[in-house]
Amino acid sequence: MRRGRRLAVDVGEARIGVASCDPDGILATPVETVPGRDVPAALRRLAALVAEYEPLEVVVGLPRSLNGSEGPAAAKARTFAGNVAKVIAPVPVRLVDERMTTVTATQGLRASGVKAKKGRSVVDQAAAVIILQSALEAERVSGKAPGETVEVAT
Repeated sequence: MRRGRRLAVDVGEARIGVASCDPDGILATPVETVPGRDVPAALRRLAALVAEYEPLEVVVGLPRSLNGSEGPAAAKARTFAGNVAKVIAPVPVRLVDERMTTVTATQGLRASGVKAKKGRSVVDQAAAVIILQSALEAERVSGKAPGETVEVAT
């Protein structure tokens, strides 16, 4: 596994969760929730986080249905990942399967006593942590970077 920090992004309808990991790729932790309705502002904030954290790559969750098909949320994530890739090039962006991460994050927060209203502000961060942790584990097991690379159109 390549040594270096990574960032993960969970693209939601209204918010974008961001997580990071340590340089050894062992533990993913929440970073912040970026407002997502103003896409240019969200892209600027993500570019600033990339400049601050200097990651090897950015992992964007790709929300597929349980049967593996892609719907409108996946199309939005693909478009957003392409825009992120343009803004942060040459840092690579990868799309990784994120089925059920928001559900898992919400259940985990509720189980730990976080109220639903407060949970909305952190559920996207928690989902980004799950996305990153599963990507790190997949890379550790396979020896290959998970998911698919987002190509930047020139």
